[in-house]
Amino acid sequence: MILIGILRGFIIYHIVNKKSSNECLETFSIKYFCVVQKSILFVLIALFVGCTPLPDKGLGKVIFRYNEASGISSLDPAFARGQADIWACNQLYNGLVQMNDQLEVIPCIAKSWSTSEDGKIYTFYLRDDVFFHNDPDFLQGKGRKVNATDFVYSFNRLLDPALASPGIWVFNSVAFDSLQNAPAFFAPNDSTFIIKLKQPFPPFAGLLTSLYCSVVPAEIIKKYGKDFRKHPVGTGPFLFSMWEERTNLIFLKNENYFETYKGERLPFVDAVSISFINDRQSAFLEFVKSNIDFISGIDASYKDELLTKTGGLREKYQGKFIMETCPYLNTEYMGILMDTSSGNKNPLADIRIRQAINYGFDRKRMITYLRNGIGTPGNFGMVPPGLPSFDSALVKGYDFDPKKTNELLKACGYPGGKGLPEIVMSTTKEYQDLCEFMQGQLSESGIKIKLEVNQGAAHREMVAKQKLAFFRASWIADYPDAENYLSLFYSPNFAPDGPNYTHFKSKEFDKLYEESSGIINDSLRYSYYCKMDQIIMNESPVIVLYYDQVVRLYQNEISGIGKNGMNLLTLKYVRKTTK
Repeated sequence: MILIGILRGFIIYHIVNKKSSNECLETFSIKYFCVVQKSILFVLIALFVGCTPLPDKGLGKVIFRYNEASGISSLDPAFARGQADIWACNQLYNGLVQMNDQLEVIPCIAKSWSTSEDGKIYTFYLRDDVFFHNDPDFLQGKGRKVNATDFVYSFNRLLDPALASPGIWVFNSVAFDSLQNAPAFFAPNDSTFIIKLKQPFPPFAGLLTSLYCSVVPAEIIKKYGKDFRKHPVGTGPFLFSMWEERTNLIFLKNENYFETYKGERLPFVDAVSISFINDRQSAFLEFVKSNIDFISGIDASYKDELLTKTGGLREKYQGKFIMETCPYLNTEYMGILMDTSSGNKNPLADIRIRQAINYGFDRKRMITYLRNGIGTPGNFGMVPPGLPSFDSALVKGYDFDPKKTNELLKACGYPGGKGLPEIVMSTTKEYQDLCEFMQGQLSESGIKIKLEVNQGAAHREMVAKQKLAFFRASWIADYPDAENYLSLFYSPNFAPDGPNYTHFKSKEFDKLYEESSGIINDSLRYSYYCKMDQIIMNESPVIVLYYDQVVRLYQNEISGIGKNGMNLLTLKYVRKTTK
């Protein structure tokens, strides 16, 4: 036990007190390999770093701790598709611009920018004090200064089909320059970066706030290739320290970070410790015991313990910690594979069956009883409420109407569901209760649903590869514009090359989508958005369940964590008052 205690103390001490990113746990494992075998070291990490939060008492360090139940798949921003990866990458990387909590586009590495009168040329003027994180693979181990050619490289990398990044679609609007035989990204000098578009695209500045558009160093990418996912080097407020997958991930304060807040250099905490407790109830108990500083979202396993039926904190928890909520630009839905070219005989290929299901369950009751009032029933379109200057109520979705369900079933030859083949609905454990609710209500109209529960990562992979005919999914905005949601149904965006996971195709929709992208006038463009969203509701390639709500719980000694409609976790402003 004494040896274990010494090893544990040694590991923690070097994690929180190391001075550069190369002084990592791997150094310890190599140096002492003859004494402690690598496998034993991993066990020690799992026992003492993963399960026991890093202490901040007596070390002079302030550590922010949160749990990521779903795990993290990559620390490469080109693959920052899911929320878990986005949150982690947001601490390590920066782009030209960033989004504040009011969903406004503000400067980041670009100190300013301008747009041509025709809306097709964006010129960015870069700061001269931004450096990549220190890394042994840089000259003398010191991170070099970021320049405009780094953005040319990073953006071209994202568009490389060989990379197979899920973010390849973000530059669909960028022109192709025939002279350089490459996309129209230009670096006339170290501090100026220019992008030319095919046609005006008003949401473009907001799109550039996506983590996909982060700047990365070419020399590090070229050395590590695919392994960059676990050897990340960015410019962000925190730098990579160590990662034992499914156990613990540690970031340390970037002492050379370029941003300040009210005269103080960011960030304010010394380290970020991310645990991977996959049982959400266990993670909640760790939070209640103050072993975790922050959790987001409400899981079914503890929602009734925590919340009243109206969504407020139960009396026993009031004052124990802070709960904040706001509208979330996240639409939860059931997707339907519309592509029947490969022999898909799914009964949902009939629009009347899709509409019958849309009418066949009570979304309001679902939110009240299964989510304790957290969220808004999905009775509008695919675009959620809460987007600036877009009125989602103008789009007519579906209310609970069993009579219409029965009429539609009868019209397509299945009165009372008689003769209708069983429909397989695929979901994950996290959303199993919602799907069981739908299954039960739809059975009352004669629609038989077979529930298939998949592991999260496997489910996402099957959705991306069109292996599921009827699947639960969600879309969190990459940038706060309705176009982002509508891009899910534009036929050139067919997955796996884009986000059109349902393979929905409509000439009318595509025409409106293409026309809207060139309209600079906001009011006119929004009218096009409403027409497109209504087409989606009428054709029903998706069944909208609800529009989510950001719920953040954090300890009383935490401040500066913020809240925003995209539920982006930004830790550079966080302060923690140590007890």
